[in-house]
Amino acid sequence: MPTTIILDCDPGIDDALAIAFAHGHPDIELAGITTVAGNVSLAKTTANALAVCEFIGAAGTLVTAGCDGPLVRPAIDAREVHGDSGLGGATLPPPVAGPAPGHAIDYIIDTVRAAPGEITLVATGPLTNIALAVRREPRLADWVRGFVIMGGSASRGNVTPAAEYNIWADPEAAAAVFRAGWTVTMLGLDVTLRTGATAAVQERMRDLGPLGTELLLPALAQYRSVREPAGPPVHDVCAVAWVASPELFSLVPARVQVEVAGQLTAGMTVTDFELGDGGNALVAMDIEVEKFWEVTLETYTRVAASLGGG
Repeated sequence: MPTTIILDCDPGIDDALAIAFAHGHPDIELAGITTVAGNVSLAKTTANALAVCEFIGAAGTLVTAGCDGPLVRPAIDAREVHGDSGLGGATLPPPVAGPAPGHAIDYIIDTVRAAPGEITLVATGPLTNIALAVRREPRLADWVRGFVIMGGSASRGNVTPAAEYNIWADPEAAAAVFRAGWTVTMLGLDVTLRTGATAAVQERMRDLGPLGTELLLPALAQYRSVREPAGPPVHDVCAVAWVASPELFSLVPARVQVEVAGQLTAGMTVTDFELGDGGNALVAMDIEVEKFWEVTLETYTRVAASLGGG
């Protein structure tokens, strides 16, 4: 049986690639998408989610808009990484449909409440929506099947030496989420930076018809992330890939706390592996990169085939 997920995201180049993966993998049932301000504004992340869904043949996927800024701090986007549109060099047709009525927080709570133990919540953006949802309904932590994020790092950051962007963008929200009483599966920079889309990977994307030539490749071509020798890393894909193929990753129990007061370290995910029984997270520390790309490219091939390409 496929795992049903809600994907909370801020598309964003790698979020767009994560949406395509979640739609295409047979072991994932994408119940809905919620959006949050992050890489670009809420209006743009929501429009991008809708446009990507329509482009990949997932036009029926419910997209519900959420928070337009962090809990207490001013919003700082990542246009310098993802481009003004949020999708790098990809230019998709504007979405025909608009977002679903209501707010992402209500959608998350209501959907999970209706199917306790069945839905995995996957977050690939700042954790504002999740923090407010679990504040309003603390039982959410017990109702979900699992909670997975792309965010954080047990070592160094990418937006500052200490912090990864999704956590740094709203550290108060992230701190609340890690204190919510569930086990956070954290796919952070320790593994995601190793997922560079190499020249060989991009050549295979070129064979995927419009999915490759109009979305994946032009998006990645202008992805101004931390430059890894292998190519642009697809951070957010790791979170959905873990849901579909957890054997690709090695996870280590830890206690993760988020720094909110540090002048130089705000958003740091302080990770303690020497914890005894006091953990609140499973932190990914290793990834089988070649197998990850095989799974990912097979998934994209499935999407491309459904569109008549690849």
